[in-house]
Amino acid sequence: MKIRLNRAHFPVTTLGPGRRIGLWVQGCHLNCAGCIARDTWPEDDHRAIEVLDVLDWCRSVAPDGCDGVTISGGEPFEQPTALNALLAALHEWRDELPGCDFDILCYSGFGLEKLDRDHAALLSQLDALIPEPYVHGEAAALWRGSANQPVLPLSALGRKRYARFEGVGPNGKGTLQVSVHDDRVVYIGIPDRGDMHRLEKAARRRGIRLTDVSWRA
Repeated sequence: MKIRLNRAHFPVTTLGPGRRIGLWVQGCHLNCAGCIARDTWPEDDHRAIEVLDVLDWCRSVAPDGCDGVTISGGEPFEQPTALNALLAALHEWRDELPGCDFDILCYSGFGLEKLDRDHAALLSQLDALIPEPYVHGEAAALWRGSANQPVLPLSALGRKRYARFEGVGPNGKGTLQVSVHDDRVVYIGIPDRGDMHRLEKAARRRGIRLTDVSWRA
């Protein structure tokens, strides 16, 4: 089974608690205005990778485990069969590691009502979910691009890790980490309104021109 994957990174510290594996799927038809990851929108089959290869990579970068796995995109639930295979593989890995309790957090731009109706079996394999479409006019909140997106624990582990964050509202602050992959600079996390524009202006003042940026892809 293959899944279309845009990129993967470890450690991610801005999309959930602790040091996490981040997996961004490729393909999204929601096209939310203001999305900073427009490069993940096209259904690019050249990005398809075997789920078992994804799991092998996870094992290689975090041999002693990690605090969690965050699945984002793109829209993970537009690849339900592949997402199911990925979740099954992650559960198998978690079960193999004695005392390992990494949680699985998934983002979705679909509303909770649709996810409950169409993907209940997938939700049952998650520890936490951040659903609902990104709304550019809403303020950012912890781990969320817009405050309309709730943090929902879905399992006992999820409730242990995430219950205290359920009521956290807009914080007005962006949280980004920076990673360099070959010739690409990757920003991971939740920018505040205007952060990416300010970043471009600051880089330009220093003689650096950003090209092929994901928020204008």
